[in-house]
Amino acid sequence: MAFFIFIKNESEILFFLDNSQSYICIKIVIMKLNLTKPICFFDLETTGTNIAKDRIVEIAILKVFPNGNKESFTWRVNPEMKIPAETTKIHGISNEDVVNEPTFKELSKKIYAMIQGCDLGGYNSNRFDIPLLAEEFLRADVDFDIKNSVAVDVQTIFHKKEKRTLEAAYKFYCDKDLENAHSAEADTLATFEVLESQLDRYDDLENDTKWLAEFSSHKKHADFAGFIAYNKSGEEVFSFGKHRGKLVGQVLDDEPGYYNWIQNADFPLYTKKVLTSIKLRKLTEKLN
Repeated sequence: MAFFIFIKNESEILFFLDNSQSYICIKIVIMKLNLTKPICFFDLETTGTNIAKDRIVEIAILKVFPNGNKESFTWRVNPEMKIPAETTKIHGISNEDVVNEPTFKELSKKIYAMIQGCDLGGYNSNRFDIPLLAEEFLRADVDFDIKNSVAVDVQTIFHKKEKRTLEAAYKFYCDKDLENAHSAEADTLATFEVLESQLDRYDDLENDTKWLAEFSSHKKHADFAGFIAYNKSGEEVFSFGKHRGKLVGQVLDDEPGYYNWIQNADFPLYTKKVLTSIKLRKLTEKLN
């Protein structure tokens, strides 16, 4: 029995089987992201895992447009601090590799221009990449905010469905070996391909970035790092320490010094920004 392959378009492949009597047509539909606006998949390589202290040494962004067009950029970044040897062993980027590269502040406007107004996608991005990127933007005096965007965390979808690493996810969903793992560009491209394959594999996943963002999110938080959460009524509450579960506004009223303690302690800049906005909102409510 002979067969012929006809590629109809980027999302459909037709197989024609010749059984000497007639032709049998089999159509395979390849799932493509259903986008209402661009989405930027990105990955960071950093000096470490501390959101408040560590810095970016490489960032790769893959921007996917609703019409299917893509553009990608990768930047090496001078972190203005030493890269620990144990970290270099993971991603292969040494101090010598970035000593002459631009700082994040020097790149910040170009990077922000690329992701502004876009939804975001990544692998473990909700817990690490987005919070750390926000810190870098705030240090560079760029008011990073994604209130009008959603974030799709491919790792969370994967863990809810299969529970493995990015390399395993890439092999499982795409049947490929991830070359250059822990290279920001390779990880970014793999993340995008894994999400498309997840949509193709699971019928119950909706091809909609807002739905995927909700499905891939953990507990709702007001800040990226998770120090300020929302209760069932949608009110901000502290999610740590002696005031865990208490309303932020009430704590600030009862213990004004708690605000100053957080502002002067080693909390992420974005957490401090959110806390300040809550304090100012409460003050405005009192004045009105």
